[in-house]
Amino acid sequence: MNHSIRQLGAAEAEAFRTLRLAALADSPEAFGGDHTEESQRPLGTFTAQLTTSAVFGVFVDGALCGLAGLFWDDGAKRRHIGNLYTVYLAPQARGTGCALPLIEAVLDHARILGRTQVHLGVGAYNTPAVRLYQKAGFEIYGTEPRALFVNGRFIDEHLMVRFLDKAPGKTEQ
Repeated sequence: MNHSIRQLGAAEAEAFRTLRLAALADSPEAFGGDHTEESQRPLGTFTAQLTTSAVFGVFVDGALCGLAGLFWDDGAKRRHIGNLYTVYLAPQARGTGCALPLIEAVLDHARILGRTQVHLGVGAYNTPAVRLYQKAGFEIYGTEPRALFVNGRFIDEHLMVRFLDKAPGKTEQ
């Protein structure tokens, strides 16, 4: 299976919207977004997301089959941090070996933007995703209890970080 990875542009908002909504329907417990709410948003909302953050896509045989995004705060005290979000592979892209390169593309972009660490939240139940993130160099630094409430149950999320520089994890007092 032939795949490529690149950053999505505003012209790809419809494809992004379609795959994002498929992700929310397929794995509602894995995302902070809600399918019903997001499906009612206009296309312009998705276009804006592609221009105010960086969303990368995996294309398998020319079709968008995977997503991973990076958002950030440009405030003086937090501009060193990026946040990995909306990581999803459609069923036909799973097991093809494209997940790790997709995450690495986002991390490379974070470096270009001058970020020195990237954070994410992942369902504590989602062992395959936790392993993937650990393979990408992320470490668990905490667990947020009841981070999400989905389909009548609470979901804890592991909070993970990947340091992109040699800075220590904690500062000295």
